Amino acid sequence: MISFNYESDFILDQEPVYASWIETIILSENKTVGEISYVFCDDEYLHNINMQYLNHDTLTDIISFDYTEGDIISGDIFVSIERVKDNAIDFKVSFEEELKRVLAHGVLHYCGYKDKTNADTTLMRTKENEKIKLFHVEL
Repeated sequence: MISFNYESDFILDQEPVYASWIETIILSENKTVGEISYVFCDDEYLHNINMQYLNHDTLTDIISFDYTEGDIISGDIFVSIERVKDNAIDFKVSFEEELKRVLAHGVLHYCGYKDKTNADTTLMRTKENEKIKLFHVEL
């Protein structure tokens, strides 16, 4: 099950569409959907988590806590909406596009993809772009 939680003023429009898309990402990697909780927050909230749990004194767009067991994908994904907005400007993409990239990025980590080396980062970006193309809104 995919759930969305809010520690900021941001509210995700069309939650069921995003939940279905995230499930599709997981299934497309031949994994099973477990319990995934997204928490949308601001920089301060995520910075506190970064300091408390990871001892990193930096701002970041996403922190994920992976509870995956075998092929059952589960975890908590914290997303700073402020970082997503700034990154969208920096990367010259829409906020929606950058948000999708970050949402996909979190579950791709749970599916086994890394981003520590240049080669890993290149593969992660390829996978993010591939998964963003799976997003469809029924009109």
